[in-house]
Amino acid sequence: MTNRSVDLIGADDAQASSAPAVEFREITKHFGAVTACEEVNMTLWRGQIHGVLGENGAGKSTLMKILIGLVMPDRGKILVHGEEQQISDPLDAAALGIGMVHQHFSLIDALTVWENVTLGDSGSLNPEAIRNRIGDIGDQYGLVIDPYALVGELTAGLRQRVEIIKCLRRDPQILIFDEPTAVLTPEESEQLFNSLRNVVTSERRAVALVSHKLDEMLSAADEISIMRQGRIVDHCLASETDAPTLARGIVGREVLLRSEQAALGVARTEQRSLGRDDRRSASALTETSVLRIERAVVRSPDGFRLLDELDLEVKPGEIVGVAGVEGNGQRPLGDLLSSLLALESGRVEVDGKTISSGRPGAMAVAGVGVIPEDRHDSGVVLDMTVAENLILTNPDRFAKRSVIDLKMVGAFAQQMIEEFDIQCDGPFAPMWSLSGGNQQRVVLARELAQKPKVLVAAQPTRGLDVAAIEYMSSRLRLAAEENVAILLISSELEEILDLSDRIVVLQKGQVAGEIARGEADLEHLGLLLGGSAL
Repeated sequence: MTNRSVDLIGADDAQASSAPAVEFREITKHFGAVTACEEVNMTLWRGQIHGVLGENGAGKSTLMKILIGLVMPDRGKILVHGEEQQISDPLDAAALGIGMVHQHFSLIDALTVWENVTLGDSGSLNPEAIRNRIGDIGDQYGLVIDPYALVGELTAGLRQRVEIIKCLRRDPQILIFDEPTAVLTPEESEQLFNSLRNVVTSERRAVALVSHKLDEMLSAADEISIMRQGRIVDHCLASETDAPTLARGIVGREVLLRSEQAALGVARTEQRSLGRDDRRSASALTETSVLRIERAVVRSPDGFRLLDELDLEVKPGEIVGVAGVEGNGQRPLGDLLSSLLALESGRVEVDGKTISSGRPGAMAVAGVGVIPEDRHDSGVVLDMTVAENLILTNPDRFAKRSVIDLKMVGAFAQQMIEEFDIQCDGPFAPMWSLSGGNQQRVVLARELAQKPKVLVAAQPTRGLDVAAIEYMSSRLRLAAEENVAILLISSELEEILDLSDRIVVLQKGQVAGEIARGEADLEHLGLLLGGSAL
């Protein structure tokens, strides 16, 4: 690998390339009985982007946390620029020129963008210089953001920009990106990687890129390492492989083409078969809508209309995809159906009955299940057990004389673990010990166990690997076949095109257009997203 890397960097720099930016040697980490990393060997070279692929729980993030000093290895060595280092915390890593953009945000909602960017700084601050630097980074990397904006009022995509700017501001020579584009638009992602490639090439930085998106990995990375069950199982040049090969390496088996398309970010525009009875889909169109939203108006605290007389309906067994550029009402729509927002005017009907908006639990009681867009923010409680998370929405079901029956809870949780193939150490394992994909399975199991009439799936595959995407998609189709009305809110256009019977596009809190299943393709959808009427 050293000889090949010398060729990539250039013969005149062969001496420098002989000392890699980072070397992992036999890195091993166990969490109890769970093996996170087992004798991992990996090398990061200056002037290259090294992709790290694997299923959720394969050990990718743990390995990166070891490099940044958030996790201590049980054994093994880390060499930085040829010298062995003991990295005990992120301050040690920063002193070595290592920075990380984390998958899950570490921001304070009550602070502004520029204040969040300064977190961890020592000494006196120069606010004007910091805000100017934020502007410079935004222009260079296509991550423009208002430094005065409150983080608590930002969309997920804008929060991710703040995380990236926090890292880049410190000018690290070794950068770790853990799912950096999970909540960015395709255009933002492309601009970020174009800028990153220029910096890596011209300034000879080393980058470790952890991502579940195969197209992203193939286009951005120079080398790719695949992890499975804590071990490196394959290593290749990005230019010498393809998506199906990577998918097989990640999962250890063939992956359905449709799931590969979802992971690739490439939607097939020909007529799609969803594996459902077309006659069933056609008959569903004649049924009365089980979810009906009429002239819904929702305002933000400062009076801005988040939903502007929105009309939407979903029939039993129908999957309605909601697409749109982020910030056009998708999250408020999900929050409305989660009883987190109240209507100023309009109404929401479930099965013909008007539901009181904003009243805690009202939507759930009416038969609306919700997979929230951020499972850590509003989907699970990481410090609780798997079993406790599985009964969060209806604990009374497991109570006797107002006391939770732990035996009953454990039996129910074990049933869900088996039915949804949740990989964990049992019902009473802490939620934080599960991978992201398995945490999402807990949320899905909990919501479907309530036998909902309507299932709101908001960004259901965000941050998931190719196998988890495959599983989540199949469960959503199965729920539709069982007559559940599904509202799919997603920023992944290929997911919308793949799963939906009907697609609506939101713009400024309104439905800007609608496309039937047989007419849907990227061109029509792109026109609507861009504001053009069909």
